[in-house]
Amino acid sequence: MTTDEVSQRDLASLAVPLVGSLAATGDSWEPYRLLDCDGVPVEAVSAYFRDLQAAGRSAATVRSYGMDLLRWFRFLWAIGISWDRATRVEARDFCRWLLIAGKPVRPHWRHGEDAAVMKPSGVPFAASVRAHNETVLRCFYDFHLGISSGPILINPFPLDRSRRGSRAERASQPDGAVPQGTDRALPATGAQTCSPVHP
Repeated sequence: MTTDEVSQRDLASLAVPLVGSLAATGDSWEPYRLLDCDGVPVEAVSAYFRDLQAAGRSAATVRSYGMDLLRWFRFLWAIGISWDRATRVEARDFCRWLLIAGKPVRPHWRHGEDAAVMKPSGVPFAASVRAHNETVLRCFYDFHLGISSGPILINPFPLDRSRRGSRAERASQPDGAVPQGTDRALPATGAQTCSPVHP
């Protein structure tokens, strides 16, 4: 895909198939697995889940992060991009897709609709869900950059320092900077921090 084709990606007609899943294993060593469309565990996610567990995160947190990762991977599979080749363009499009296409409406079996494709509702995901999803993905890519796994060149979800602090705090500063002491490591929504990378 050329740069022009990517920058003009038609998100309005994008159909995101309900492929892959987050499977509970019943195994305390690996409580969840993200499976691709063929039912094969996604090793990049499994490695990240092991790191979360080593950092003391609960199985519920692993599940929560897994749901965000599943949403991202489904989006990437729909546009034909490998997770380790995603750029800020894909991150931008994903964030726009969460906001504009919104929560999926799952087809009902009684209506004979294609159960393999999510239909957009137009009702955006809550701001807290979008912020949590972005934080999880930033941490996922930070983890893989930290252990140098594969050809990842950048984190598609860099920490955007311009969003820190409230608008009122920034407005009170002549240059729009956030006053000292208000610089937060987390979005105001309470999303969790990235886990440390364990060798």
